[in-house]
Amino acid sequence: MYLVVGATGSLGRRVVAALRKQGKPVRALTRDPGRAADLAALGAEVAKGDLRDRASLERACQGAVKVLSAAHGFDGKDGNSPVAVDAQGNRDLVEAARGAGVRHFVLASAVGARPDNPVDLFRCKFEAEEVVRRSGLSFTILRATAFMEFWAAMVGAPILRTGKVTIFGSGSNPMNFVSVDDVAAYALVALDDPRAAGRTLEVGGPENLSMIQVAAIFEKEAGRPAKRTHVPLPLMRFLAVALRPLNPGVARQIAAGVLMDTADLRFEMRETLGPPPSGLTRVEEVARRMAASERAAANPPERR
Repeated sequence: MYLVVGATGSLGRRVVAALRKQGKPVRALTRDPGRAADLAALGAEVAKGDLRDRASLERACQGAVKVLSAAHGFDGKDGNSPVAVDAQGNRDLVEAARGAGVRHFVLASAVGARPDNPVDLFRCKFEAEEVVRRSGLSFTILRATAFMEFWAAMVGAPILRTGKVTIFGSGSNPMNFVSVDDVAAYALVALDDPRAAGRTLEVGGPENLSMIQVAAIFEKEAGRPAKRTHVPLPLMRFLAVALRPLNPGVARQIAAGVLMDTADLRFEMRETLGPPPSGLTRVEEVARRMAASERAAANPPERR
């Protein structure tokens, strides 16, 4: 039995679907089983659980042979936080996995996970990595760069829908984006390839692009230039602190925006266990899919 924690998230959902396509038994753990009807239809066993609920993790790990932890507390919704989910939650999940005799544990982490990162998510991811490394379990740590489907879409979706976009900072700093589809392909490798055991795999996309370059890609798909508004970096730094007690999720996104506009976030894929069979996805491919989806939504087929 494969246990996927965070099964209704962008990564977890794709991994569950891929494992079921291979005919493998999967337990999909989610805080909201109502969001997992599609996974149940694929034959996954849907279980309710939460990384903040140790007892639910112990129940979920019973009978599991391999575990993927794909949840995170970045958005801060419903009381989530990186401290509660990514740090303590993964600590409890590792202990539950050990107690249940799990054979292999895969942690979805992030490129940039380190104890001195200015964004708390990355510090908590590093803490979780250290727990996994010291656990005695067979493990793989899967680090990914920024998901195209989230960060690039934050810029691209408004361009496609309204012709306007807000860019954090200057938007001129190059960074790496990776498609969650490609990360899911590597997650399958991390779960099943014996060569992945004991390794940290770092996964990124084929391009280092600035937010301005991302905006230009989506403008091309939209067929028109967008009206761009930039949020000044000093204001972002202020809001990242001022909003923390009021809306920690938004404050965390702004802090990540500061990092994206100031740090060296370029990334080049090094030797790993091979790229996804279809090759690495480019931002323009995601933009093309999003544009097609927007056009289809705006022009639904006539009912006969």
